Parts: sequence; C-alpha cells; structure tokens
Amino acid sequence: MTERQMASTERSLRIQADDDLKSMFVGTVMRKIKSRTWKKQRYFRLQEDCMTIWYKSKKAGNAHSTFSVGDVEAVREGHQSEVLLSIADEFPPDRCFTLVFRGRRGNLDLVAESAGEAQSWIKGIRKLIDNLENMGQREKLDQWICDWFKKADKNRDGRMNFKEVRDLLKMMNVDMNEHHALRLFTMADKSQSGALEDDEFVLFYKMLTQREDVLRVFQEFSGDGQKLTLQDLKDFLREEQLHEDGVQQYALKLIECYEPSDTARMLQAMTFDGFLMYLSSPEGSIFNPTMVELYQDMTQPLCHYFISSSHNTYLLEDQIRGHSSVEGYIRALKRGCRCVEVDCWDGPNGEPIVYHGHTFTSKIFFKDVVTVLGNYAFKASQYPVILSIENHCSVEQQKVMAQHLTQILGDKLLKSPLDGKIPIGLPSPEDLKGKILLKGKKIGGLEDSMNGVVDDPLMGEVSDEEETAEIDDDHHRSDSIRHRVKKSKQRLSKELSDCVVYCKSVHFSSFKHSRIHSKFYEISSFTESKARKHIREAGAEFVLHNARQLSRVYPSGLRTDSSNFNPQDMWNAGCQIVALNFQTAGVEMDLNDGLFSQNGHCGYVLKPAFMRNIDERFDPENPQNRDGYKPLSLSIQVISGQQLPKVNIKEGSIIDPLVRVEIHGIPLDQAKQETRYIDNNGFNPVWYDMLQFTIHVPELALVRFVVEDYDKTSKNDFVGQFTLPFTCIQPGYRHIHLLSKDGTSIAPSSLFVNVRITNLT
Repeated sequence: MTERQMASTERSLRIQADDDLKSMFVGTVMRKIKSRTWKKQRYFRLQEDCMTIWYKSKKAGNAHSTFSVGDVEAVREGHQSEVLLSIADEFPPDRCFTLVFRGRRGNLDLVAESAGEAQSWIKGIRKLIDNLENMGQREKLDQWICDWFKKADKNRDGRMNFKEVRDLLKMMNVDMNEHHALRLFTMADKSQSGALEDDEFVLFYKMLTQREDVLRVFQEFSGDGQKLTLQDLKDFLREEQLHEDGVQQYALKLIECYEPSDTARMLQAMTFDGFLMYLSSPEGSIFNPTMVELYQDMTQPLCHYFISSSHNTYLLEDQIRGHSSVEGYIRALKRGCRCVEVDCWDGPNGEPIVYHGHTFTSKIFFKDVVTVLGNYAFKASQYPVILSIENHCSVEQQKVMAQHLTQILGDKLLKSPLDGKIPIGLPSPEDLKGKILLKGKKIGGLEDSMNGVVDDPLMGEVSDEEETAEIDDDHHRSDSIRHRVKKSKQRLSKELSDCVVYCKSVHFSSFKHSRIHSKFYEISSFTESKARKHIREAGAEFVLHNARQLSRVYPSGLRTDSSNFNPQDMWNAGCQIVALNFQTAGVEMDLNDGLFSQNGHCGYVLKPAFMRNIDERFDPENPQNRDGYKPLSLSIQVISGQQLPKVNIKEGSIIDPLVRVEIHGIPLDQAKQETRYIDNNGFNPVWYDMLQFTIHVPELALVRFVVEDYDKTSKNDFVGQFTLPFTCIQPGYRHIHLLSKDGTSIAPSSLFVNVRITNLT
C-alpha cells in the first residue's frame, strides 16, 4: 500500500469515527425555513459515502431530495441570512444555521431542535468540506467512480450485474455497443461471478476510460513504451510544453508530485499513470498556474486597472419584480467583485431603503447593506471596494446614510485623502487595501473640502445618472418609461458629500472638456449605448480619458430582464468599472469571470501598458497603428473530451458534442470556429480537429471554449465552458476543466487540447 493510499484510508477512518459525523449518519429532524410563514420539518441524514446529504418530509410516501457536500460553499452560524433574521424572535441563534451553495442556487436555512444538534451539523459539514478540499486528484477520481457505482447498484447488493452496467453506461453518457461492453465486463470480472464488485468495477471503469490520446503522446517520448526517464520527460517539457528555464528541477518536481509508483519515483522516472495525473493537474491545465496567483504590480493609480463591478447588486432576479436582498451583495463580494451598487430612496421611520425605484422589486434597509459590506468586503480580496451610490434620498435621510456608513464601517470607510495632503493623482489598490470608497456626488472639489471651503449645500446636484433618464439613447423610449424620467436637482447633505473622496460623480460633457477641466478624482457614468457611441466616434480619445480617470459603464434601463451587454467592447476602450448583472449567467459573465480569474481573483487586473500611457495613442478599431504591434497566430488542436455531463434528462439520451472556440477582443480579433460534432458520445469523444486564429491585440483577448450538444432541428444545448485571458494560456498538451453555466466546476468533465502560439511577423 502506498503512502497516499494509507493517508486516504486513515482520513476515511477518521471521518467515520468522528462524533459529529456519527450523529449525522443517524439523522436529525430539523425545520427548513423559507419565510416567516413557511417552516416545515424535514428529516436530514448523511449517507454512508460521506458526500451526500439526504432529506425528506416526515410524511410517509413523500419523495426525498439529496445534495452533495461538494455543492456547499460555506456554513453560516446563527441568524446570518435574511430569512433567519426574520424569525429571530422565534428561534435562538444557537439553533440556526445556513448552508450557502455554490453558483446561483438559493441558500438552505435550517433550525435544529437543540443547540447541540445544530453544532454537530455545523461542525460536521465544515469537516466534510475540509476533507473534500484536501483530497488528492486520485482520491477525487476514486470518489467519483464510487458515486457512480452506488447510483447504478439498483438492488443495493454491493455488486453489479451486466444489466446494471449497461444502464450505468447510459447514465454516464456512453453509447457503447453491447458486444464491446460485454467484452470489457468479462475482462473485469476476475472472480468470474457474473457480477462486478468494488475493485472489479474500478478496473472496468479504468478500461473504459483508457486514454488512447494521452497514451499516444506518452509513447512518442518514451524510449521503452513503459515509462518516461528523466531525460524523456525533459524532452517532452522542452519540445511540447515549451518550458525553457529550470527544466531539470521542474521535471523532478512533477515526478515527486504526480508519480504514484514508489519504484518509478526512486528511479526518477514517470509511468503512464503519473503522466496522465500530471496532465490532468493544475500544472497540466491550459491556465498558467503562476498567473492564477497575485502576480501583477498593484501600486499603479486606480484608473490603470480593470475593476470587477456589479450593477444593481441588490437584485437576485429581474429589474421589475425581482427580489432585493443583501444576499446579492454577499454573493458578488465573495466572487471578488470590487464595485457594488446601491439605489437609495427615502424609507419609513427615517430609514433609507434600497430597491430599484419605480418598480415592484422588494425593498431592503440601507443599513443592512452597509453591515453586510462591513462583514464581507474583504473576505475574497484585500483590495478596495467602491460603493457606487445612486442617491434619491432627501437631505434628512442622506444624513442618516452618512451616519450608518461612518458608524458601521468605522476605519474601513475612506473619509479623507490617505496622507492628509491634497493629492495629485489617484492612489493605488495597494495603498487602499482594506478600504471602502464611496462613489457619489460631492459639493465642491477635493481641494475645497481639504481647505475647509464648502459651497452652499443647495448647489449639490444629486444623481445625474438616474438610469431611466438615459433610456432614450436606446431608440426604444416608451411613454411608460418617459414619465419616470426626472431632471430635477436635489439638495445634497454635507455629511454624505464628505464621505466621497476619490470618486466624485460628474456629468460627462465631451473628451475635450474633460481633458481641459476634469480632475483625476472625478468619475463619469455612461449607459452602454453612450459608451459604444464614444468608442465608435473617438475610440483613441476614450482610451486616453481612461488613462487619466475612472469611467463606469452600466446596462441600458431597457434590460428589465437583468440581461447583460458584452463587457469586452468597454474593456477595449480602457473603461475600468464595467458594471454587469452578476445574478444573470451567460457569455457576458463568463467573460467577466475569465478576465478576473487571474491575479489571485483579487478583482483588479492591470490594463496593458499602451492603455496606461498618456503619450501613446491606441485605437481599438485600428490596432495596427500602435507602437509595438505584434500579431500572433493561435493554433488549437481539439483532441478529445472526457466525461461531459448529460444535458437532456430524457431516458437514454446521449449528447452529440461539438467544441466551439471563441476569441473575444478588439473588433479585428472577434472570431469563432467549431469542431465537427461526434454522434452519441459524451463520455470520451475524439476530434483531432485543428482551429486557427490570428490575434492582433493579445493583451486584451479572452479565449472561450464552449461545448454544446448538437441539434440539427433546434438551438444546440449548452454543456460546459471555460474562459481565460489569452496571456494566461500555457502552450502544449493541456486539459481544460469545464465549468457550468453558473461558473462552478463540473469535474471531472474536461477537454484535451494541443495549443501553439507563434509570431506572425
């Protein structure tokens, strides 16, 4: 038994002996809470696999439900959700907890019968999550195989007959002829009992998933076809993976990390199993692991970064009747979002409220949003958060807003320039670590407030960006919306004005006006259509404007379904705060997640040098004119897919997968190409199709891999995707680990590709 297997067995024994988990195996009756009036008892139990939680109504005959521990992102204790806060007077906090799921799935709010039972589940689930996160790759795969075995073992006898195996293949997206399946089954049935037991099933699975594509690469570099010597591995890393420096050390590190055979490790060699594990690991991923970490210079002015930004952060659904919730802020902040938005209106009893004005969206208190901001702003990233205020409040309630910001956030709220002197430029994300900046209207300038000069508060005009006011840009202006447009000037309270330091909202007149009159701390907001118009008419001017100060772009008011615009167009012009509806999945959020998946997921990405330098002219429409123009050729051979998920739950339906590669960048780089589709094989389709692209501005390009289920009569179904910055691609033979529509992992689904990047000039 290897050290790794021993560690795995030890871990599983330790789990089963744990007191908290023992009580979870037995099961507990808890209340599932959906609202003040919806509180129902459910029986919850942890399954033997230590991975699945099963629950059902106490009434006999009712269907049960399950969820995987792997889907749980966090456990919150006490009254830490809106639902549990609403019943705080009924149940004490020590009996309450919330399970927060990955992606956009709603929370599960529970109340245990006693504080002890609540603690058992809170501690137990946290231990299981830790255990899962600490699992090695091999263990994860074994766990996955074990899960399939349990699903297919219909009669629960711990063995699988041939009929059960055939049904399992359908579940796993494999369309295999009966003769071939029977041959594999007979070869795996070592005991010749006519059924497969645990180990025999693992053998059957390994024969089924034999990676001929990887074996072909392995044998090309292996002298004897059995192993890669240290020299063989170094040759592969140099020639195929294009590693240049420290290849010997790197090869030894890979053998140490991924080679399962002790003998091979002693011989400084790598077997096929080790080679496959390396190629399936982060080292073998298409995303360069050194760029997943924080690697960029964080000491440049704020306007030199793209900033992950959310629009109408309080909404979980659409803009008309959607549910407003502080949960929207928690989710966005935990995804690394660094600019969140609040729409503030006068509320009851002098308390400002947040909701989408003039609509039927529900309302939440401003102070609750500020509390959540204080608690979650710096969980995912230490870099500054910008709170973008759309202010519709009376002076009285603006004072209350200022009070909440100051009292709840304390030192986290930036209320004066960093060194106490009149600044000459924007500070950097590094300077502003742990700080929350308010973006809003300000009376006078930063210099005035530092010199103690304050204008008449009557002159403070509030909210030039009431989003409905710019709807006419979208050529669809309707009467139902027109009557809501306000052009009135509101008064601004000095207290709220004083909370604005580096992000003073101003109306945009023209690039010429900004060049002459604008201050570095001023920020203008543009609807998507206005921004597009400026890019079309004066792209290079917009890039220069954004090298000096911040710009925010937000979706058209007509997007009442919370759909998104393409953020890439705005990044091409250097716009930093491109606000998207985080609650809406789709290609636009895939691009946002892709751009910000680098640099430690910190929510800030340094713009290319040619967009930061005010002496350069970069026009996204004409990239050939810039200094240092060096187009690249990108060749992607799409080799194979592994264990692609089923998209159609219809019995017996198996996908016909195709892969599309999309380039998102400047207009000249926008392109897409597809492979053929493969009939009836989502399990291990093989293409070996070559796709070719020319990239004119690699620094701005994102590459999106999409897998779809081909359908000749209707729109193809989405299967999975992965998006990354072109600059983060590792060339060579690489795996791409696919994500769901929600951006969550769908392991072990992947693509295997060979990537080549070469100079064109």
